[in-house]
Amino acid sequence: QDAEVVRTRDPQRLAQCDVVVDVGGEYDPERHRYDHHQRSFTQSMRSLRPDKPWTTKLSSAGLVYCHFGSQILAGLLGQPEDGPVVTALYDKLYENFVEEIDAIDNGIAQAEGEPRYALTTTLSARVGHLNPRWNDPDQDTEV
Repeated sequence: QDAEVVRTRDPQRLAQCDVVVDVGGEYDPERHRYDHHQRSFTQSMRSLRPDKPWTTKLSSAGLVYCHFGSQILAGLLGQPEDGPVVTALYDKLYENFVEEIDAIDNGIAQAEGEPRYALTTTLSARVGHLNPRWNDPDQDTEV
Protein backbone atom coordinates (compact mmCIF):
# COMPACT_ATOMS: atom_id res chain seq x y z
CA GLN A 1 0.00 0.00 0.00
CA ASP A 2 2.91 2.39 0.59
CA ALA A 3 4.97 1.16 -2.34
CA GLU A 4 6.84 3.59 -4.54
CA VAL A 5 6.29 2.96 -8.25
CA VAL A 6 9.41 3.48 -10.36
CA ARG A 7 9.30 3.44 -14.16
CA THR A 8 12.72 2.54 -15.53
CA ARG A 9 14.62 0.10 -17.69
CA ASP A 10 17.92 0.89 -15.95
CA PRO A 11 19.27 -2.48 -14.72
CA GLN A 12 20.99 -0.87 -11.72
CA ARG A 13 17.74 0.71 -10.54
CA LEU A 14 15.79 -2.50 -11.24
CA ALA A 15 18.26 -4.45 -9.09
CA GLN A 16 17.28 -2.26 -6.12
CA CYS A 17 13.54 -2.88 -6.53
CA ASP A 18 11.61 -5.36 -4.39
CA VAL A 19 9.25 -6.24 -7.26
CA VAL A 20 9.87 -5.80 -11.01
CA VAL A 21 7.04 -6.15 -13.54
CA ASP A 22 7.17 -6.16 -17.37
CA VAL A 23 10.84 -5.12 -17.67
CA GLY A 24 14.20 -6.66 -16.89
CA GLY A 25 13.94 -9.76 -19.08
CA GLU A 26 13.52 -12.11 -16.14
CA TYR A 27 10.80 -14.33 -14.74
CA ASP A 28 11.74 -15.42 -11.24
CA PRO A 29 8.83 -15.48 -8.77
CA GLU A 30 11.20 -16.28 -5.89
CA ARG A 31 12.79 -12.85 -6.44
CA HIS A 32 9.54 -11.15 -7.53
CA ARG A 33 10.61 -10.64 -11.14
CA TYR A 34 7.60 -10.87 -13.49
CA ASP A 35 8.67 -10.21 -17.08
CA HIS A 36 7.60 -12.25 -20.10
CA HIS A 37 9.95 -10.68 -22.67
CA GLN A 38 12.35 -13.59 -23.15
CA ARG A 39 12.42 -15.87 -26.17
CA SER A 40 12.45 -18.86 -23.83
CA PHE A 41 9.33 -17.74 -21.94
CA THR A 42 6.34 -19.99 -22.67
CA GLN A 43 4.44 -20.04 -19.39
CA SER A 44 0.65 -20.19 -19.35
CA MET A 45 -1.86 -20.36 -16.52
CA ARG A 46 -2.02 -24.13 -17.04
CA SER A 47 1.75 -24.61 -16.92
CA LEU A 48 2.02 -22.70 -13.63
CA ARG A 49 -1.27 -23.91 -12.14
CA PRO A 50 -2.08 -27.33 -13.64
CA ASP A 51 -5.61 -27.21 -12.17
CA LYS A 52 -6.44 -24.35 -14.59
CA PRO A 53 -7.38 -24.98 -18.25
CA TRP A 54 -6.00 -21.85 -19.99
CA THR A 55 -3.02 -22.28 -22.31
CA THR A 56 -2.66 -18.66 -23.53
CA LYS A 57 0.90 -17.45 -23.03
CA LEU A 58 0.97 -15.15 -20.01
CA SER A 59 1.89 -11.49 -20.16
CA SER A 60 3.39 -9.78 -17.13
CA ALA A 61 -0.16 -8.87 -16.06
CA GLY A 62 -1.11 -12.53 -16.25
CA LEU A 63 1.96 -13.53 -14.25
CA VAL A 64 1.08 -11.13 -11.46
CA TYR A 65 -2.53 -12.30 -11.53
CA CYS A 66 -1.47 -15.95 -11.51
CA HIS A 67 0.75 -15.47 -8.46
CA PHE A 68 -1.31 -12.97 -6.46
CA GLY A 69 -4.88 -12.88 -7.83
CA SER A 70 -6.38 -15.35 -5.36
CA GLN A 71 -4.68 -13.69 -2.42
CA ILE A 72 -5.90 -10.23 -3.45
CA LEU A 73 -9.46 -11.42 -4.10
CA ALA A 74 -9.55 -13.26 -0.76
CA GLY A 75 -8.45 -10.12 1.04
CA LEU A 76 -10.99 -7.92 -0.73
CA LEU A 77 -13.84 -10.37 -0.17
CA GLY A 78 -12.93 -11.50 3.33
CA GLN A 79 -13.12 -15.10 2.07
CA PRO A 80 -10.64 -17.97 2.29
CA GLU A 81 -8.18 -18.01 -0.60
CA ASP A 82 -9.00 -21.61 -1.46
CA GLY A 83 -12.76 -21.21 -0.93
CA PRO A 84 -15.37 -21.64 -3.68
CA VAL A 85 -16.22 -17.94 -3.97
CA VAL A 86 -12.62 -16.84 -4.49
CA THR A 87 -11.93 -19.75 -6.83
CA ALA A 88 -14.99 -19.00 -9.00
CA LEU A 89 -14.26 -15.28 -9.15
CA TYR A 90 -10.55 -15.89 -9.88
CA ASP A 91 -11.45 -18.13 -12.80
CA LYS A 92 -14.12 -15.80 -14.23
CA LEU A 93 -11.89 -12.75 -13.91
CA TYR A 94 -9.05 -14.51 -15.72
CA GLU A 95 -11.25 -15.96 -18.46
CA ASN A 96 -13.21 -12.75 -19.11
CA PHE A 97 -10.59 -10.04 -18.53
CA VAL A 98 -6.95 -10.99 -17.88
CA GLU A 99 -6.65 -13.60 -20.65
CA GLU A 100 -7.48 -10.91 -23.23
CA ILE A 101 -4.61 -8.79 -21.88
CA ASP A 102 -2.26 -11.78 -22.06
CA ALA A 103 -3.24 -12.60 -25.64
CA ILE A 104 -3.07 -9.03 -26.96
CA ASP A 105 0.25 -8.32 -25.22
CA ASN A 106 1.73 -11.48 -26.76
CA GLY A 107 0.31 -10.85 -30.25
CA ILE A 108 -2.05 -13.82 -30.21
CA ALA A 109 -4.88 -13.40 -32.72
CA GLN A 110 -8.46 -13.67 -31.51
CA ALA A 111 -9.43 -15.94 -34.40
CA GLU A 112 -7.82 -18.05 -37.09
CA GLY A 113 -8.19 -16.39 -40.50
CA GLU A 114 -10.57 -13.50 -41.07
CA PRO A 115 -12.20 -12.11 -37.90
CA ARG A 116 -15.98 -12.04 -37.89
CA TYR A 117 -16.20 -8.54 -36.43
CA ALA A 118 -14.03 -5.56 -35.52
CA LEU A 119 -12.95 -4.91 -31.96
CA THR A 120 -12.71 -1.17 -31.34
CA THR A 121 -13.04 -0.87 -27.58
CA THR A 122 -10.52 -3.31 -26.16
CA LEU A 123 -8.65 -2.49 -22.96
CA SER A 124 -5.49 -2.01 -25.04
CA ALA A 125 -7.24 0.54 -27.28
CA ARG A 126 -8.55 2.48 -24.30
CA VAL A 127 -5.11 2.60 -22.67
CA GLY A 128 -3.61 3.59 -26.03
CA HIS A 129 -5.88 6.64 -26.16
CA LEU A 130 -4.24 7.85 -22.93
CA ASN A 131 -0.78 7.89 -24.51
CA PRO A 132 0.48 10.96 -26.36
CA ARG A 133 0.37 10.77 -30.17
CA TRP A 134 3.67 9.80 -31.78
CA ASN A 135 4.17 13.36 -33.11
CA ASP A 136 2.97 15.22 -30.01
CA PRO A 137 5.73 17.63 -28.89
CA ASP A 138 4.89 16.84 -25.24
CA GLN A 139 5.72 13.13 -24.83
CA ASP A 140 5.30 13.11 -21.03
CA THR A 141 3.31 9.93 -20.25
CA GLU A 142 3.05 10.87 -16.58
CA VAL A 143 0.61 13.74 -17.20
